[in-house]
Amino acid sequence: MADEPHIILEMRGITKTFPGVRALDDVTMRVRRADIHSICGENGAGKSTLMKVLSGVYPHGSYEGQILFDGREMSFGGIKDSEAEGIVIIHQELALIPELSVTENIFLGEEVTKGGLIDWQEARVRAMDLLARVGLEINPDTPVKRLGVGQQQLVEIAKALSKNVKLLILDEPTSALNEDDSANLLDLMRGLKAKGITQIMISHKLNEIAAISDAVTVIRDGKTVETYDVVAGQVDEDRIIKAMVGRSIENRYPDHASHPGEVLLEVKDWTVEHPDVPGRLVTKHADFTVRAGEIVGFAGLMGAGRTELARSLFGRSYGIYRSGEMVLDGKRVNPKTVQQAIDLGIAYVTEDRKTLGLNLLDSIKTTVTAANLKAIIKGFLLDLGREKDVANQYRQDLRIKTPTTDVGVATLSGGNQQKVVLAKWMYPEPKVLILDEPTRGIDVGAKYEIYKLIHKLADEGKAVIMISSELPELLGVSDRIYTICEGRITGCLDAADADQESLMRRMTTTSTGSPA
Repeated sequence: MADEPHIILEMRGITKTFPGVRALDDVTMRVRRADIHSICGENGAGKSTLMKVLSGVYPHGSYEGQILFDGREMSFGGIKDSEAEGIVIIHQELALIPELSVTENIFLGEEVTKGGLIDWQEARVRAMDLLARVGLEINPDTPVKRLGVGQQQLVEIAKALSKNVKLLILDEPTSALNEDDSANLLDLMRGLKAKGITQIMISHKLNEIAAISDAVTVIRDGKTVETYDVVAGQVDEDRIIKAMVGRSIENRYPDHASHPGEVLLEVKDWTVEHPDVPGRLVTKHADFTVRAGEIVGFAGLMGAGRTELARSLFGRSYGIYRSGEMVLDGKRVNPKTVQQAIDLGIAYVTEDRKTLGLNLLDSIKTTVTAANLKAIIKGFLLDLGREKDVANQYRQDLRIKTPTTDVGVATLSGGNQQKVVLAKWMYPEPKVLILDEPTRGIDVGAKYEIYKLIHKLADEGKAVIMISSELPELLGVSDRIYTICEGRITGCLDAADADQESLMRRMTTTSTGSPA
């Protein structure tokens, strides 16, 4: 019962329906006070929807079922209502305003006032106290846009603490963080637990779930599969995977026989300057090759220059080109714009799908065909029937969870949005496909599907470049792996001969062999 002193939250029979889709179907969950309770499930399983019901984003009356919190039934009409009870949600896409200061963001909507005016001095003092509680030593007057993603995540938590949080919901809190920032965040969560704050974490990272969880609830197709207690560090990952996808996955990475052909892409002496910092090189004299039918991984720490290199190759869409040569299919090419790169057969799947990969106002069918409109032009007009047929084919092939491609991409889960971005760049049938963090924020079952898709693209003779922060992923999917440190390529290893230690050594070492 929810009135048991150790149970702080109980959700009973939660059912939520959207037009054509039952997102939640009789979901039940109980959370103990001061626990860290993880929720797992495939993309589109209903995890985020459930938390939006709990936090009042979907108000009472728009769903069926009961929410009992601290022994009382709740009927939240909006986020303000849930926050007043001490329930605060931090969404996967952070809700900070980049141009405002840290102090302004923390107290936005709940300003510290004195005599009807904002008391900035008191607000700064309170902000500094909150930042100290989350271990962030920065000037509270700093604009948020100057902070790294890890620091912004801590500002969000400081903002939650300002609201006397009892239950903190974190939706994929480490999806965009590097290993150090992720570890710091997990340590902070342990500290909050010690202070009696209950936490619910949605995550696809099973190693983090294993490290920090007291209990796990698995949701599949909008239904509760199971909830069970765990001892931190002893989560049965195979059990979670089987519950998530409905089957066992014996090998996280599908078997693949690679048969690379001739060199399809060769890059020589590629050098790029930072767009805003004169003289700072983000890519330094890079040399590498990719063969037809080969999957080449790029490994590097956050800020090493992997994305900068990839974007600069894609029609110089990042930085200031300083030198270098690109040879594609035996011919020297010089794409100076994104359109020229596309016309040459180069495609780039960005790591930031929300900002750079998608127009969230567009429909799925419009997005899928956006990079190859000439293929659906009939006369001087778009063939809307062809557009729909193409989008539906990719919906089936990539198992995009949506009843129709007429709906907006904004209605999809993060993982399904990622599949739409992949479809968008597969449709032009490029010769070279650059994948920048292609499985970020995607569950283990969908990852397996993406890996098979990458193998299929390689088997078709495409040159695939794959950037990933997950070294096991690069080792499991790539044929060869280049390492990058401080904008410079520091090594290249056959995946069969590499391990995480050998890659990390080269990722933290400059070309002179000294630590970076």
